[in-house]
Amino acid sequence: MFDPVIAPSGTLLGLLQRGRGDGTLHALTAPRAEALAALNQCVLRDPRHDWQVENRSLYYARLYLDLSGELDEIERHLFDVEDVLDDCESRTGLALAVLGHLASYGRQDALRLLREYAASGANWAWALDELALRDDDAGLRALAAPVLARFAADEEGETALAATVRDAFEPRPWRLWADDPRESIGTRVRAAQEQGSFDRWQRQMRPSGPRPGWSVRAVFEWAEQGIERGAALHVPAARCLSAVAGPEDRPEIVEAARDGGDGARSTALRYLADSNDPDALDLIEEAAVTGSTAVAEAAVDAFERMRSVAAVDRARSWAHRPDALGAAAGRILACRGGTRDSELVLGALREAVRGEGPDAPTLWTLVDGTGRLGIICAAPVLRHVYRETASSHLRGRAARALAATDPSFPAGFAVECLWDCEETTREVAARHAETGDARVVDQLRRLAADPAEEAEVQTAVRSRIGPDMPAV
Repeated sequence: MFDPVIAPSGTLLGLLQRGRGDGTLHALTAPRAEALAALNQCVLRDPRHDWQVENRSLYYARLYLDLSGELDEIERHLFDVEDVLDDCESRTGLALAVLGHLASYGRQDALRLLREYAASGANWAWALDELALRDDDAGLRALAAPVLARFAADEEGETALAATVRDAFEPRPWRLWADDPRESIGTRVRAAQEQGSFDRWQRQMRPSGPRPGWSVRAVFEWAEQGIERGAALHVPAARCLSAVAGPEDRPEIVEAARDGGDGARSTALRYLADSNDPDALDLIEEAAVTGSTAVAEAAVDAFERMRSVAAVDRARSWAHRPDALGAAAGRILACRGGTRDSELVLGALREAVRGEGPDAPTLWTLVDGTGRLGIICAAPVLRHVYRETASSHLRGRAARALAATDPSFPAGFAVECLWDCEETTREVAARHAETGDARVVDQLRRLAADPAEEAEVQTAVRSRIGPDMPAV
């Protein structure tokens, strides 16, 4: 997938790309043509850095409804010649998901586009999944022939069909088609279902990897083989060590943690950290300094998993280090430190924003920690992260931290969070937003009545207002 270019946070496009509630509020007051142009750009050029976990589809679909937006641009995008040349699902996935939500709101033009794309588009499986949740049986049955025509009636085609049926995210269409009386439909689908079940059984009967009775040395060799193949196996290998290693094996494991190959050393460090071995912290520090990049990363990761008092104490002494181990120490204190560690956590937060920007991966843990510890003076930094980050998940974490640290949150960011793209952020807003603003009351009622809204959000809304609450 292309790396999205995110517009400044103060622009309408930048707000919509980030999925911020202010994006919706600004779009509703902007000239309609300008708002629709920005909305279409977001839907056709997915702005998410991690499209598999960040939510935007319901957010954009609601804005299409509010603007009475046409779907001409989405249609041109879906059926463009590029769809044949670029079959990556990230090119059309967001547009299809938006159409799915619009179809659930009763937009027949969205339903029509999904049906047409499922019949002829490259990312047809995604469209079919959307239809599986929204279309009626007749609409799905009409797609059986064009979908099955994609698979040649030879051995290779039947194998591909069996894999598709086996891995289908939504099985409803395939179950309907299995009951089709036509041999070219029902018989093929039933055979594919049987083959998929057989393939799954075969994989279960031929597991790869460690076997009972392996020795410590065999586990280390398996981890080394993974490194040679370009696969990091130290995490499952460490779990294997937990099953096969005894007290008598400790010297060999400690030696591997100090001088072993990359796979064995990473495995040993992980095992010793998970078992709170008394030498684990010293070995981790040594590996972080002297080990290869892979070993150093494994050492830091093993350190962050430790929950002992000794690990927290060591984190306090390492928090000022200007390396990855120091950054990990700050995250450990954010997760498991006490109020005495507030200055160290705040310092780590400021340093991460200053050095890596508002999208630094380390901020996820540090932002959570500032909220957990209630670090009031962190509010200005949290507000900066909230405004500038392109990650809607990180923004949601910043909102939760602000709810715990910033007295202005209920009358400030909590209001716009009611329109945020992430349901967890809307839930926080529903619990904290001041209802003195008429927009808040109206939006709370809308969320409570919207069948597409998540149950957790609606529960939070109903804890704040009753059905007879007057507008203010």
